[in-house]
Amino acid sequence: MSTGPGADSAPAPSPTTMFSSLKIRNYRLFAIGQVVSNTGTWMQRIAQDWLVLTLTGSASAVGITIALQFLPMLLFGLYGGVLADRLPKRGLLLATQSAMGATGAALAVLTLTGHVEVWHVYLTAFLLGMVTVVDNPARQSFVSEMVGPDQLGNAVSLNSANFQSARLVGPAVAGVLITAVGSGYAFLFNGLSFLAPIAGLLLMRDSELHKVERAPRGKGQLREGLRYVSTHPELIWPIILVGFIGTFGFNFPIWLSAFVDDVYHSGAGTYGLLNTLMAAGSLAGALLAARRGTSRLRFLVGAAVMFGLLETVAAFAPGFWIFALMMVPIGMAGLTVNVTANSSVQMATEPAMRGRVMSLFMMVFVGGTPLGAPVFGWITDTYGPRIGFAAGGLISLLAALGIGVMLARAGGLRLKVDLRPGHKHLEFVPRERLATAA
Repeated sequence: MSTGPGADSAPAPSPTTMFSSLKIRNYRLFAIGQVVSNTGTWMQRIAQDWLVLTLTGSASAVGITIALQFLPMLLFGLYGGVLADRLPKRGLLLATQSAMGATGAALAVLTLTGHVEVWHVYLTAFLLGMVTVVDNPARQSFVSEMVGPDQLGNAVSLNSANFQSARLVGPAVAGVLITAVGSGYAFLFNGLSFLAPIAGLLLMRDSELHKVERAPRGKGQLREGLRYVSTHPELIWPIILVGFIGTFGFNFPIWLSAFVDDVYHSGAGTYGLLNTLMAAGSLAGALLAARRGTSRLRFLVGAAVMFGLLETVAAFAPGFWIFALMMVPIGMAGLTVNVTANSSVQMATEPAMRGRVMSLFMMVFVGGTPLGAPVFGWITDTYGPRIGFAAGGLISLLAALGIGVMLARAGGLRLKVDLRPGHKHLEFVPRERLATAA
């Protein structure tokens, strides 16, 4: 007999396969809604960046737009996690998804009527960021309520695959729309696309959700979340790593738009192509992560090292097609970092703390953008796209190596170097084992 609402009807947890989470009805409704709204979101991102570049001719202005969108996460992200732990996540998501659709519709009206100005884009980006403060931790932590702990890692990976599938379609469609009729219709599609996740949330069966005890209203919950993370090395170091990657390594709207405009002297279609190629690599990375089902911290560090190295090399690619094709492995490595860190942090966190922990995760991952985007916009404008891109990759690489060392120390590991044929040349092993071997 079931022990309570949300218990699985099967007597034993189903095995994890690449798409196993989609067998769960509530998650399937969620995923369908998200792929539609994610497509609209990517269309708006491309249209927004290109509109700002068209209106101003400045990569710095694109950086300011991105900064305004993510600044609220930096300032208020932790409070969003407190709300996500206190309130019913399904109702919270209905409110946030409706508000996000409204911002897209407002920008569409301004653009299609010919009244749009740069400050309008800045304002809507900031308002969207304010809604995201609550939407992100609620959406991230709601996944566990839909699928339960056994399928959590798979569902997190499929969420990323969902997002990247939309990223394959969105930029391509946005490029066509911008070239043919302008940015306004991309904004309109984004506003209407949020009807899909709202419908999915309304159609869910509450009895099939895995109930999580909500945090009671009280003082000190923000500090409690920070103390919880600070005492768990398996949480704090992955969060710091994604903070470095998000702040310094994920400024692609600045770099790619500048490469297209200043280096390759092309238009919106080429910008959409570069984003599509990166999305193809990201989708492959997400599907491989879903198939693995487990998240190891050493794999996270390795993916972060590869990500920083690939960015640094791509910055000096001698021709367009070499640069374009390098977007595929960069997308794969970047997505692997994100998914592996996300799932490892969620699975290492107690359910009652998950909203606050994930708000901190998202705050440092996307909240660092207001700090990094204007800086790299200025570097790109002053020293050129190649120097800006290389600087972001090099900082990401050094951060990954440094945090890899800290994680090894926290886990009582040391790097073993063995140059003998037939042996692993580089391997992390327990300190005691290394001492015995010596």
